[in-house]
Amino acid sequence: MTIKQWAQDLANIVNPSNIKINESLKTYTMTKLGGKADVFVLPETEEEATAIVKYAYDHNVPILMLGNGSNMVVRDGGVRGIVICFQKLDEIRIDGTQIYAQGGALIKDVSKLAAENSLTGFEFACGIPGSVGGAMAMNAGAYGGEIKDIIIDSTVLTKEGERIVLSKDELELAYRQSIIAKKGYFVLSSRFELEKGNQQEIDEKIADLTFKRESKQPLEYPSAGSVFKRPPGYFAGKLIQDSGLQGKGVGDAEVSTKHAGFIINKGNATATDYIETINLVQRVVKEKFNVDLELEVKIVGEDLTK
Repeated sequence: MTIKQWAQDLANIVNPSNIKINESLKTYTMTKLGGKADVFVLPETEEEATAIVKYAYDHNVPILMLGNGSNMVVRDGGVRGIVICFQKLDEIRIDGTQIYAQGGALIKDVSKLAAENSLTGFEFACGIPGSVGGAMAMNAGAYGGEIKDIIIDSTVLTKEGERIVLSKDELELAYRQSIIAKKGYFVLSSRFELEKGNQQEIDEKIADLTFKRESKQPLEYPSAGSVFKRPPGYFAGKLIQDSGLQGKGVGDAEVSTKHAGFIINKGNATATDYIETINLVQRVVKEKFNVDLELEVKIVGEDLTK
């Protein structure tokens, strides 16, 4: 089957205007890096998303899920097969102290709506740039809070296109990992349990966390956020800083001078520059401290062929 045939078949599932061939993924990633997707599709309903995943499985077409592109580096050669983006699946609603959010909703928007309704427990996520689906997959956390602290359950699609509901225990949430990431599930929606809180205290906490984030992170540049997981007994940023790597990099990719845990795109970096800078950091930290830095970001796609 050809790329054109995939697109024609998908037009029977979703609005043709939501299907793009050879679409650059730079627009959809926080690093502003990466090549093109063979076929890029934006489902508008969970039923469409289910049908797309089933189609890809039935026809043996590779499929990649893309949320907000905040924790992902797409190689310069792009992605073969179908890239399914859940940006249009962004419904958020409140029922008492519970919040329902679709997989494509931004996690910071869920946090904001919780705060506006005097619900506490979601403040930690006020600055996390990812989608609900991405946050679930990596059990996102910040400033002492994690998704696993507030999750009730998630409705996911298996690679075969089967819809299942996973309870908190079944999600197997741990530090930057979950059954979602292990099995390659697609998150359709999640439910969270919060508590009624004091509005002033909620607002003050969000203001404090926002200040900490804006003052310490290089938000003025495109980046994938924290590149590395926290090694046991260490802090990745401190190891990188103590290795003298801030300001170092390849091409226009650079270890941030503001926060050593971030690698920024100063403007014209390629994905290859970014990945080579990651490799440089891992190599130097290993040499100096004998610590292996494990990636928090996901690297996908193919290298650019010459």
